[in-house]
Amino acid sequence: MLENDIRLSVKAALDEDLGHQDAHHRSQADITAQLIPSDKHAQAKLITREEGVFCGKAWAEQVFNQLGGEVALLWHVDDGDLLIPNQVLCELSGPARTILTGERTAMNFIQTLSGVATITKTYVDKLAGTHAQLLDTRKTLPGLRTAQKYAVTCGGGVNHRIGLYDAFLIKENHVMACGTIKSAVTSARNLHQDKAVEVEVENIDELSQALDAQADIIMLDNFDINMMLEAVELNNQYKDADNTKGYQGAKLEVSGDVTLDTIANFAKTGVDYISVGALTKHVRALDLSLRLQS
Repeated sequence: MLENDIRLSVKAALDEDLGHQDAHHRSQADITAQLIPSDKHAQAKLITREEGVFCGKAWAEQVFNQLGGEVALLWHVDDGDLLIPNQVLCELSGPARTILTGERTAMNFIQTLSGVATITKTYVDKLAGTHAQLLDTRKTLPGLRTAQKYAVTCGGGVNHRIGLYDAFLIKENHVMACGTIKSAVTSARNLHQDKAVEVEVENIDELSQALDAQADIIMLDNFDINMMLEAVELNNQYKDADNTKGYQGAKLEVSGDVTLDTIANFAKTGVDYISVGALTKHVRALDLSLRLQS
């Protein structure tokens, strides 16, 4: 899926800059690059102006592949590498026109995905000393779902659902439509026995219902610290019980009001997961620069 998405997202990005591409050629072109002689070759260096976590190598390579494959890229970093200011990420050589035509598209992908990887690592570092894992959400930029979720893994985070098809997430409106938490969970089990079933709850009573329904994961929506501690204790009772049905409680996920200031204390309550929409929703691009060599 990721490989196909890279190809499609790069094509869409190049079409934004160069116009529609049919089976034979692009209907428009980089008119500024046409000022440069077609036979002029050049070298360039891509650098980062700030520290962070690198991500986006395959997207940059795909940009220049789709532009003809005449530009050679010599990488000095891999996805997931830590970066320092003014570090050379990549050296490029080939037709000057092609380098300049593809530079912005390639940099857009790298700066965006590196930004996601960088903020993810910042959150992950706050979880040191706990067993909690950082999860992303579906609050991604349209068209970049798999790219951003890949970037999250480069920063040390863990992917939640990729889409609506790979796991159940039963929320308030689903419960209302189904009648009860138990009926919703039962229907999910009957529909897809191989899919994880997660239930979002807003209070301890709903948590008890989700545990009684034997949900795999329970999302604690906007719980405060005391409620989280109570939730962990209640869930542990299922783990310690001699349950003839084999249910040993659920994985607990915290969601809501998670910031760099609150996440450490949330993790110390003993929950299993903490999900943060800001990883992919509030994206701040890494500051990059491409310098053509004389």
